[in-house]
Amino acid sequence: METQGPPDKKYGSSHYIEEKLAKQKEIDDWLPITASRKAKWWYSAFHNVTAMVGAGVLSLPYAMSELGWGPGVAVLLLSWVITLYTLWQMVEMHEMIPGRRFDRYHELGQYTFGEKLGLYIVIPQKLVVEVGANIVYMVTGGISLQKFHDTVCPSPSCRPLKTTYFIMIFASVQFALSHLPNFNSISGVSLTAAVMSLSYSTIAWGASIERGVQPDVKYSYRPSTTAGKVLDFFSAMGNVAFAYAGHNVVLEIQATIPSTPEKPSKGPMWRGVIFAYIVVALCYFPVALIGYWVFGNKVEANILMSLNKPRWLIALANMFVVIHVIGSYQVYAMPVFDMIETVLVKKLRFKPTGTLRFVARNVYVAFTMFVAITFPFFSELLSFFGGFAFAPTTYFLPCIMWLAIYKPRKFSLSWWSNWVCIILGLLLMILSSIGGLRQIIIKAKTYQFYS
Repeated sequence: METQGPPDKKYGSSHYIEEKLAKQKEIDDWLPITASRKAKWWYSAFHNVTAMVGAGVLSLPYAMSELGWGPGVAVLLLSWVITLYTLWQMVEMHEMIPGRRFDRYHELGQYTFGEKLGLYIVIPQKLVVEVGANIVYMVTGGISLQKFHDTVCPSPSCRPLKTTYFIMIFASVQFALSHLPNFNSISGVSLTAAVMSLSYSTIAWGASIERGVQPDVKYSYRPSTTAGKVLDFFSAMGNVAFAYAGHNVVLEIQATIPSTPEKPSKGPMWRGVIFAYIVVALCYFPVALIGYWVFGNKVEANILMSLNKPRWLIALANMFVVIHVIGSYQVYAMPVFDMIETVLVKKLRFKPTGTLRFVARNVYVAFTMFVAITFPFFSELLSFFGGFAFAPTTYFLPCIMWLAIYKPRKFSLSWWSNWVCIILGLLLMILSSIGGLRQIIIKAKTYQFYS
């Protein structure tokens, strides 16, 4: 009679591993980032436009007024070039190891810095970026809805309503859309948002040209003191940093594109990125330069707030902004949903069910709504989040990871390029955070909660 021996034990171990892998695949197929890999290159294009243009473009004339003509143009151009370079690095690093894909920013961080250290470095920054962006989009959506209401029905024809109510109306849309299961399922929302971004940007600079340069226009700095000028300059750099934020979701976007050894995902992904950056340039530079040229240092923090005529066109532009930030919110929320659901299912052992997803996502949307209602500071939030979190994940963290992984020859062009980006990014993070925090403190002095 044959007896059970080591082969059966080996078979049992193999069977256990297969079951574990099957269970892992089942969870990955449920999580929003890895559920579908059928995206085309144009998905990359409009997802990146939606992620990047966002609320930041409307604040660029205001940032120009704090930077001045020369420094303002230099910061805009330098940011466009640096962030395109670091975005290329992210696309390249997505599948630098044959047979493996880094579908999430923190997975690349773990490979670079180690399992635990990578999480500690990337996750806090990524959460601040994505949650911060969603809070800003809540504020932007509410303010733009309010502007639409006031433009269509000016006082005393209509009773004025608090900004709080408009933020709640905007949030109600997010409560519904947040239950779309995965990244590819929001493609229609994201495409619509990308079209809207180009539309309202064109309206913003077109209406500014129609308005004409104001007779009392001034291009001098607002503050009279040197300290005020310097700190406003720092704050403006944070506004510009916020405008280039697509890096925080680029790996997640690339994860939705199919990949084979013969046709890796970086080809279609990079094609989409180039298209997106052309659209970004068409949105950013005309709005920033023409808006500042027309209004000077009297431009509002949101350029559309400086425009009142033609009334129907400005109302339409504000509604386009609302539609755009609806999509932007979803693009930034989806990776957060992925992180929350990963922890709940893989760490806390909850079953991956629709009920779990319903509760988790509703709680998140409610949280961002509450913070937005409590602190509806548009330009100040842009500046602070832009410096504190967007600058690291966009301007220099990709460069640090590139140096650690590829180890370019010391003093080579690649080595110098990355170190210049790291130094500039660190300065941007420190200085713009200081400027943004100061602006929030100043605004908070006269602010009444829930007014």
